[in-house]
Amino acid sequence: MALISTAAGGGRRAVRPVAPASPAPDPVSPVDGGPSPVGASSRWRRLVLRLGCLGPAFVAAVAYVDPGNVAANLQAGAQYGYLLVWVLVLAVAAAGVVQFLSAKVGLVTGLSLPELLGRRLARRSRLAFWVQAEGVAMATDLAEVVGGAIALWILFDLPLVVGGAISGVVAMGLLTIQSARGQRSFERVVTGFLAIIAIGFVAGLFVAPPSPGGVAAGLVPRFDGTDSVLLAAAMMGATVMPHAVYLHSALSRDRFGRVGPGPRRRRLLSATRLDVTVAMVLAGGVNIAMLLVAASGLHGLGGSAHDPATIEGAHAAISDTLGPSIGVMFAIGLLASGLASTSVGSYAGGVIMEGLLQRRMPAVLRRVVTLIPALLILALGADPTSVLIVSQVVLSFGLPFVLVPLMRMTSNAELMGPDVNGRGTRLVGWSIVIAIVVLNIFLIAGVFLGF
Repeated sequence: MALISTAAGGGRRAVRPVAPASPAPDPVSPVDGGPSPVGASSRWRRLVLRLGCLGPAFVAAVAYVDPGNVAANLQAGAQYGYLLVWVLVLAVAAAGVVQFLSAKVGLVTGLSLPELLGRRLARRSRLAFWVQAEGVAMATDLAEVVGGAIALWILFDLPLVVGGAISGVVAMGLLTIQSARGQRSFERVVTGFLAIIAIGFVAGLFVAPPSPGGVAAGLVPRFDGTDSVLLAAAMMGATVMPHAVYLHSALSRDRFGRVGPGPRRRRLLSATRLDVTVAMVLAGGVNIAMLLVAASGLHGLGGSAHDPATIEGAHAAISDTLGPSIGVMFAIGLLASGLASTSVGSYAGGVIMEGLLQRRMPAVLRRVVTLIPALLILALGADPTSVLIVSQVVLSFGLPFVLVPLMRMTSNAELMGPDVNGRGTRLVGWSIVIAIVVLNIFLIAGVFLGF
């Protein structure tokens, strides 16, 4: 099932009814609800089958290693050393909770979060909600295209506009894989990009190992002035990307369909929890590695010939301090980050439109529409790193609109049945929502008021 139609036209269609519970699967599959063999072979088989369910969370995890995260993490490490390591640890933990709840929505209801909202909102409210959600998706596209353009400029000295266009075309190719060959193929390609991203950003740790004492000290929550608070707010608040929350519910829906209450749902939820955990550990490890590389190799270089306050300056500083090969690997990681995340962002935009407006737009047309603003901004000579930062602020506006409905949906016993959020989950979830919203308000106020 292609979330973004490749057929011409689109038009209005009826809201898709809730799918019936999936038919009885292969009886030899413990994850799918069949009888389980006993003993060690049973545990091994369950593990293998759970590993086979990995994939949807890895697509969503790309949002956590996009060029906006690269800019924030490098700036944090270059300016404050290991001070803000604890922020990333908490951010990844919060993202894991949110992503699991989003995946649970798709698996339990057989609908994506935008579809559920589209069914519950009146027409005017639905249109207004779509406008802000679409704005968030376009801001995401902007950041990813700009990141890819910077990487191509670093690697091949291509003009930013040309690099942005190439990034957009490659993203169209990735979306074509999803439309033509299905979600599993798309998941595999994006996971491959995620591996490249990890190698590109982690390589520097082997050349400039971080200080164990510094890392340990960075796990203690503290700040160093207002600027560090603002940067922490940007890192924490922009980590839980709104489009990734919308998307994960659709990825889970399309992988498993609607699963009725019973052993199969419990096993799939367990497999989904593993999927989210592994993906978030990988994405979180990459983010922390970026900060540690900057802390060990770039800290104190502000104001130098290669000021790490920008991605271009950070790359130059990495090449000078850690060696040209590490600089090239960093640039390749940044390119993979931009290409993978822009295709995932476009995918999410299609999910949002389909769910809220019951309309589909051909993938290529959607990619062209969202690519034009990014190319215009690059053509006007805007500073790429500043564009990335502004895009993160725009994303911050969209967080309450996705997190509050997510918590309300997953806490609705009528909708979720026996898998409704328990008291502990509600407490943790709402605490995350409140913390992220407060931090984003602080971030937005700091950007516009200049404190």
